[in-house]
Amino acid sequence: MTTSDVSPAAVGGGTCPVSHRAASFNPFVEPYLSDPYSFLAGVRAEEPVFYSPEIDYYVVTKFDDVRMVFRDPRTFSAEIALEPLTPLFPSSIQKVIDVGYVPGPVLVNEDGPIHMKRRKAIGEKFETQRVEALEPRIRAIVTEYLDKFVTTGSADLIDDFVWEIPALVIFMFMGVPDEEAPLVKQFAARRTLFTWGRPTEDEQNKLVDEVGVYWNYCKAHVGRLLEKPGDDFMSDVIRVHQEDPELIDETYLYNTMLNFLFAGHETTTGASGNGFRALLENRDAWAQLCADPSLIPNAVEELLRYSSSVIAWRRRAKAATTIGEVDIPEGANVLLVTGSGNHDEAKFEDGEKLDIHRDNAYQHLAFGFGTHMCLGAPLARLEMRIILEELTRRLPHIRLVEGQEFQYSPNTSFRGPAHVLVEWDPEANPVPTDRP
Repeated sequence: MTTSDVSPAAVGGGTCPVSHRAASFNPFVEPYLSDPYSFLAGVRAEEPVFYSPEIDYYVVTKFDDVRMVFRDPRTFSAEIALEPLTPLFPSSIQKVIDVGYVPGPVLVNEDGPIHMKRRKAIGEKFETQRVEALEPRIRAIVTEYLDKFVTTGSADLIDDFVWEIPALVIFMFMGVPDEEAPLVKQFAARRTLFTWGRPTEDEQNKLVDEVGVYWNYCKAHVGRLLEKPGDDFMSDVIRVHQEDPELIDETYLYNTMLNFLFAGHETTTGASGNGFRALLENRDAWAQLCADPSLIPNAVEELLRYSSSVIAWRRRAKAATTIGEVDIPEGANVLLVTGSGNHDEAKFEDGEKLDIHRDNAYQHLAFGFGTHMCLGAPLARLEMRIILEELTRRLPHIRLVEGQEFQYSPNTSFRGPAHVLVEWDPEANPVPTDRP
């Protein structure tokens, strides 16, 4: 890089050279929204760690560097993970106070010994057996939604299929009655813009109002479970609170409820949508799954690597440090582009290629790494496997509607198509009872 290639940008009271490539990084607009991977391949090769003046973050793109940051919670704090990327406007701060919202730590954004103690207590309730026991119910839900459109010859695999299924599954897991689902789904769709997007002041004020409604719903639901716990995961977390209210207080319960409902819905919907698009654009891979369902579990891992719904996460430097060959000041914000790490050819051979037979696909960063690795990973894997098993069995001949444009929410971290339009000949459905 020559002197003419850079321009100064204020960082933590100092200056940082900003290349033209770094200066062009804008995750909120095209062409990055439609295809972040082309841009990321370029920076991995030329400038794998760079400062972005657009978002005031150091952006980390290589697999080993991303994993190193995840593995070092002493140097890199998770406290920033759920902070709104766009700072709250004064009017929004007042609204937060008015609606009574009390944002607090949850597993994803807390550090130190208290994090590990809470993670152990809560993680024990997210046991594998509990998740595996949900398989018959999840398969029944998937079947129910497929039944609604299998004879029609066309569908939107988001609106008609995977928008609802992960929501119903996480509601069941958290003890939410089905009839209350619309409120929760509406909030989940908006949370992405509030936390990881660039809303205007008016948009942010509306989002805070919605957060307030959802916060009060979470408080009411937790209140019901406090009075009468059930056999769901959230009720078990409440039992931990009742045994040790200093470890998990009521505010922690409310924030856990709010964040688990969002994460369990948005991430699996996005991952499924990305997976549908990737497979149907790679017909050989789709055909192999239809012919041999035993390939599906590894295909799920490859889809999570190739087109994860979470493509970036955040940390803050607790002390001056170095990532790669770049000095990071104390207090600097760091964007870990896990989606780029998952395409890093130093880790994954032909990383830009979808390969459902890839033997190290499971080593992806889609669920993070280290002490903050996603607790819900087994549930997401189970849902994606069942969805693909049933879709390939009943509609192996579906194809993408030609000419459709895939749209993505303008934010740094969550990526999934708003719609995936497909069509097929229902007369050719392989299951006789699925034909018109």
